[in-house]
Amino acid sequence: MLTPEHKLVALMPMRHNSERVPGKNYRGFGDGRPLFHHMVDVMLACPIIEKIVIDTDSPTIKEQCAEKYPQVVVLDRPEHLKDGATPMNDVLLRDIQEVQSRFYLQTHSTNPLLKPETLACAVETFFKNYPVYDSLFSVTRRQTRYWDSLARAINHNPQILLRTQDLPPVYEENSCIYIFERETLVTKHNRIGNRPFLFEIEPMEAQDLDEEIDFQVADLIYKQTRM
Repeated sequence: MLTPEHKLVALMPMRHNSERVPGKNYRGFGDGRPLFHHMVDVMLACPIIEKIVIDTDSPTIKEQCAEKYPQVVVLDRPEHLKDGATPMNDVLLRDIQEVQSRFYLQTHSTNPLLKPETLACAVETFFKNYPVYDSLFSVTRRQTRYWDSLARAINHNPQILLRTQDLPPVYEENSCIYIFERETLVTKHNRIGNRPFLFEIEPMEAQDLDEEIDFQVADLIYKQTRM
């Protein structure tokens, strides 16, 4: 039987090339630090995280980690996992074989407004509620009117025009934080277990940089609120 080396390991996979925002993972952001440095610093500020693992094919990221973050474990991404269409869970399954832990936290470099105290709170919340909840992922509360492609109301009754703040909330998976047990990923091929805890993050903090406009907006927010 496998005996995990650690209790909680953080995973942050990154590719060298980004289709929608070229070079975003190592592009200067906010105070000028490369984007991924922001999230590495956030994770380093969380003492319960025993090890940080970056899985990448980027020579730039590897060089910067060796210089700035020698305590971070850098895994070379194998050729068969380099394609942009490769499911994230396949990458994570390889990573957990390389660095053993009972639990893992996964985040992205593209969440640079995430605060250290928020990450620490998510970890504390998970362990406080485990095993009643077997996983945790971060969400953003939304209270607005949603429709599907056939113009059918999803979360409201069009015949009853409630104020948006009175609508029952729905929750958007914002990809900032996932915490899961090793066994969950192995058996379900998924980061989300059977009884996940929905951990709310404020919209401004949960900005995810998918497009150039996202990068520009988040950069402005950082400069206005963190500098």
